[in-house]
Amino acid sequence: MEEDKKNPGQLVFGLDIGTRSLVGTVGYMSGDKFHVVAQYVKEHESRSMLDGQIHDINTVGRSIAEVKQKLENQIGRQLNEVCIAAAGRVLKTVTTSAELYFPEEKAVEAEDIHSVEMLGVEKAFEELASFNTSDTRFYCVGYTVVRYFMNDIQMNVLLKHKARKISAEIIATFLPDDVVDGLYRAVEVADLQVANLTLEPIAAIQVAIPESYRMLNIALVDVGAGTSDISITRDGSIVAYGMIPMAGDEITEAIVKHCLVDFATGETIKTSYGKKIIKYNDIMGIQQKITAEEIDSVVEPVVKVMTKEISDKIKELNGDEPVSAVFVVGGGGKLPIFVRCLADELGISRQRCALRGEEVLKDIDYQIPSPNYDSMFVTPIGICLNFYDSKNNFIYVNFNGERVKLYDNGHLMVVDAAIQAGFPNEGLFPKRGKALEFTLNGTPHMVRGELGETAVVTVNDEEVSINSSIRAGDKIVVTESTAGAPASARIDKLKEYDSTITVIVNDTPVFLPKYADVNGTLQSGYYEIEENDNIKLLDYYTVEQIADFMDVKLKEGMNIYVNNKLAGKDTLVYSNFSIIWTLEELSLSDVERDEKAGLFERDAEEVYEQDDPDRDGYDREEDILSDTLNALKDVKKALEQDDPESRENVTENHQADGEKETETGAADKSAEEESGSVSTDDEAGGSRENDNENEGTKITVRVNGEDVTLTGKRDYIYVDVFEFIDFDLSKPKGHAVVTRLNDRPARFDEMIKAGDKIDIFWE
Repeated sequence: MEEDKKNPGQLVFGLDIGTRSLVGTVGYMSGDKFHVVAQYVKEHESRSMLDGQIHDINTVGRSIAEVKQKLENQIGRQLNEVCIAAAGRVLKTVTTSAELYFPEEKAVEAEDIHSVEMLGVEKAFEELASFNTSDTRFYCVGYTVVRYFMNDIQMNVLLKHKARKISAEIIATFLPDDVVDGLYRAVEVADLQVANLTLEPIAAIQVAIPESYRMLNIALVDVGAGTSDISITRDGSIVAYGMIPMAGDEITEAIVKHCLVDFATGETIKTSYGKKIIKYNDIMGIQQKITAEEIDSVVEPVVKVMTKEISDKIKELNGDEPVSAVFVVGGGGKLPIFVRCLADELGISRQRCALRGEEVLKDIDYQIPSPNYDSMFVTPIGICLNFYDSKNNFIYVNFNGERVKLYDNGHLMVVDAAIQAGFPNEGLFPKRGKALEFTLNGTPHMVRGELGETAVVTVNDEEVSINSSIRAGDKIVVTESTAGAPASARIDKLKEYDSTITVIVNDTPVFLPKYADVNGTLQSGYYEIEENDNIKLLDYYTVEQIADFMDVKLKEGMNIYVNNKLAGKDTLVYSNFSIIWTLEELSLSDVERDEKAGLFERDAEEVYEQDDPDRDGYDREEDILSDTLNALKDVKKALEQDDPESRENVTENHQADGEKETETGAADKSAEEESGSVSTDDEAGGSRENDNENEGTKITVRVNGEDVTLTGKRDYIYVDVFEFIDFDLSKPKGHAVVTRLNDRPARFDEMIKAGDKIDIFWE
């Protein structure tokens, strides 16, 4: 409890896992000041790390556990989480930008800023993947925002400003999976969980170059044992990161070779540089001594090579220009000769290249005895400070029994874990059964298969969706989705299929089921379509096929007429065509007369719409109209003949139609017979014999809304009306003549009586 009062803030454990040593720091943030409550440094017992890469995970893990134990003893509290930093070995950086639009102007919240940053990180990852030709998988170990924009205007702080659009330019840094994974596994050996991961130069710059200095073009060089990490600032932002795989170990190795000592002794000689005379025992057991001046002369060739590499990298990152100043941190750059050579290589004043230690750590509150302001403590404190941004950590989940590492962008879902684990994308969503492909009337068609069942997803044994959020340690099980039934289709279910064809056979409508040509074989509408079928929907029959359908045997010598023209068994018959087959040979004039007269019982517009230039019969509107008028004249002429035989022929021609009269027509006719206005054949014959002996009777009918009186005959049929009205048949004014009697279609040979309502007009 006393410790709790002493350290009231959240304790953060920052660990710099270097090539030569581990530096641990525990502290907390209160207001704007960071308070250090514990520190501990441990040298590696062997060269278990090289160039920032862990080679012996268990050995490094045991060393981390020892540092953890020492720090726990100092603070009297158990440590479960640790913040770490990765060296920039095989570092990849991507500079990109991202935008976030709002439906309407709104005050920018912290969540909005985080979202646009995450969009930038994801975009950077996609760009890196696009030019990564190796099998190496990279992970984002950190990013920094170069600048923000609000409505395309650069802003230092977006929070609370009203905007329709915000954007950010960011630098995302990536390291290979093996570098990151080695760090995580070593930490787990020490029974710790990673709370935050960052990059060493990002951590170092948190302390070494305050925000107020970043308007200047400054380079920060963190010289460790295995790598030298570089970051560049300009115009208030961090604009670039880089790394070279040379650092303090190269200096130590030069001393080892010159003094003939082991590596540990060489490190001791290097770190004792401040003494005038350094004593040591070589591998022969002979005591030797060396001065600082001698060390400078021994290491100068190596230092010049290192600083040349670092200088070239700084210029490359800074647009081929030297920076204005350089700050050096880390244990590997503590020799004065290092900063002198680096300034000379960059071509800047030696006063503008300096080792940073106490100068940048003076704002840190040390609550420990004998605080160490050495430059090697800059990075571990920066690691602690970076924790408060919490922008760039990884989590582990268990996916179908496998451990999967994910970059935590704050919005992780099951689908993200599935993608990272290599789970097939099609296994998450319902699969369609095999599609059915075929050709219909020359056009490719496809029928989709049925959808299967979606994937079954559970997180910690609770069923969820693939878009459910996940957290570190979640146990995720995904059962792959299933495929649906393959597609199937029947010809009569196609939208292009029309079920029947109607033809007139010997004045009787016949409804014929449509057939299709499938791969050269005739098939009905019940045919189940198969893959790659070539289907042609047939809208015609041959005369012989119609006869077969009607169970009619076409006898030898039988005459066949299609649309009033002589035809054969193979003649094609389309919808609404007429067919006559008979043993009697009909004269074409008789057939045409009957058929044309029948046109008045059908809608003329319908006849016109059914016209097909490719078929026998009527092929133009003018032909239909001309034939209609001629039919009218023929019928009228035949009915006006005094010869009883001629009138009897006309009556016989229309008798079949009389049998198909509507109920209304039949009722009217019955009424006429009862009233005596319709005579029997004998009576009609007797009456006609006396036609010449009297003037006939007068009747008045209403034609087109006006009364018209008919005279000169004993009885009248419909066609007689044309003699008493002004209806010029020689000047067509439409497609056809429409004739109606008492509001129903009329035939020309129908008897009419006084008071009948007659309508005659062009349509």
